[in-house]
Amino acid sequence: MCGIVCGISKRNVLPILTEGLSRLEYRGYDSAGLAYSSKKSVTVVKNQGRVADLVNKVSLKGIETNQAIAHTRWATHGVPSEKNAHPQFSKNKIYVVHNGIIENHNNLRDNLISEGYKFISATDTETIAHLVHFFMEKGLDFESASLKAISKLQGTYALGIMDKDVPDLIIGARNQSPLVIGQGYDENFLASDIMALAPVTNKFKFMEDGQICFLEKEQVQVVNSNGLKAKLKTQEIDSHSYSNDLGGYNHFMEKEIFEQPKAIENSLEGRLGKNETQEGIFGAGFEAAVKDVANIQIIACGTSFHAARIFEYWSHKFLGINCRVDYGSEYKYQEPVKSKNTLLVTISQSGETADTLSSLKFAKKTGDPLTLTICNVANSSLCRESDFTLLTNAGPEIGVASTKAFVTQLACLNLLLLTLMREHKKLPSARKKITSALKDLPKHVGATLKKLDAYQATAKLLFKRNSALFLGRGLYFPIAREGALKLKEISYIHAEAYPAGELKHGPLALIDKDMPVIALVPDNEHLDKIQSNIEEVAARKGKVITIGPLGRTKIAKEGGHIKIPKTLDLLNPIICVVPLQLISYYTALLKGTDVDKPRNLAKSVTVE
Repeated sequence: MCGIVCGISKRNVLPILTEGLSRLEYRGYDSAGLAYSSKKSVTVVKNQGRVADLVNKVSLKGIETNQAIAHTRWATHGVPSEKNAHPQFSKNKIYVVHNGIIENHNNLRDNLISEGYKFISATDTETIAHLVHFFMEKGLDFESASLKAISKLQGTYALGIMDKDVPDLIIGARNQSPLVIGQGYDENFLASDIMALAPVTNKFKFMEDGQICFLEKEQVQVVNSNGLKAKLKTQEIDSHSYSNDLGGYNHFMEKEIFEQPKAIENSLEGRLGKNETQEGIFGAGFEAAVKDVANIQIIACGTSFHAARIFEYWSHKFLGINCRVDYGSEYKYQEPVKSKNTLLVTISQSGETADTLSSLKFAKKTGDPLTLTICNVANSSLCRESDFTLLTNAGPEIGVASTKAFVTQLACLNLLLLTLMREHKKLPSARKKITSALKDLPKHVGATLKKLDAYQATAKLLFKRNSALFLGRGLYFPIAREGALKLKEISYIHAEAYPAGELKHGPLALIDKDMPVIALVPDNEHLDKIQSNIEEVAARKGKVITIGPLGRTKIAKEGGHIKIPKTLDLLNPIICVVPLQLISYYTALLKGTDVDKPRNLAKSVTVE
């Protein structure tokens, strides 16, 4: 997996496809390749590394082709290499690009080897190419052989398939991995993302799971898994909304907050099966490497640190594995105690956070941990330094105050939790429930984004204050810290977060009628305790705004209560952060601050 662009046209498609690959670079990849037709032959060019290097290798000058498939790959089965890059092919006849994971590829591979097929890569994708060729050798034509092969696949896939001997036809297929058809005049395209095709068309068909398309210059036919015709509506999309502009929003922060449901979908896309995470999503060999992990060390800064603290709770409760979280700026100065069988996780939006990067290098010099980075930028320094990487797929985040990067980090950390639970044989029924709840998470976040009146009313309460206090217990305390950070980042109002139980150990002295308090209220064993803390604030005339999955109950005080959708307790904090983001945003608007570029702050902190 990671990005697909295919095209068939009366004009030269190579510049369109290479530009499309460049526009998909944000998705993350370690290699790139393409196959193009010319006079009943197909040329394959692959490169480990950047798309720009692939373009130089192709040397576009003088090359004309009306049909090609192209791909950027993020390694799952097989290490990053030219051999494992896509397109994969069979007998120099069938060529395939593929996003996703074929779960039954080992059985298919064994059967094909017994039929005399030789595999030159370690990928599951090569199996698809040989399978199509196998059915053609049995007498089926290209279209029928592709349908037959696709019917044998189990797992997730978006496919582009090309036959050297069948010009002017590309076959596409989708199952739990996005694939969109871009329509033009005497040309048609396939891509995993609208972003790739925005410069050439604004007309798109969005394929559904189980559908196969037959792409020709003048027409596109779509069928279901039974070969019956399927109708897909052509949608006209404003391509500008798929570039780094405001897309009708007032600020990038506002735009990115409202992109969060889709961003979470992108983080989870192709990575969840029915009851589990898919194997290979962290890179080839990850599952085997973590079977003996006995300690987890996480290093992060700022917002990423708060995401890490959430995982600390998850690890202790669901894995029974000790997890320690340290700031990137502090880790190497604490003379950390080294433990065997340690998984060291670094988290960063940019992958260039200097403190986190420095701590990672220090850890590798002074020990031999297994290293994983969770990041939004492929080929960043943290990605290159780590053994394994999971890209958040949040898309470009322009606003300095991180929003969608944070929720996608939490989504990815949940994938890590589920993977470790599986490999350590922990709580199969809980894994099933968490997987199901994760799939509903974008819907819940979307519902939370609709309560703008409540967030704006809270902002009116906050913007004239000099300070605010945020309270939470358990999983909700790191979210309280994130809420306080957002408020201070963009509105410049002093804000602090405390574990609610610590209120009586000092912060209670600050409470009066001018100190607003935002309390995050869970529906769990902490409810009675935090309810008592809220009463302590109210007794001192503090205005309390409560946020949580409960309805309006006796916890509601003068400041009011904001209800969020209820899901599993481990995921409710992710939903809970959305009101805090919007409250901070609307407070900053009332204050008149520069929302996207708050003073003294930078998006990527590249100095220690």
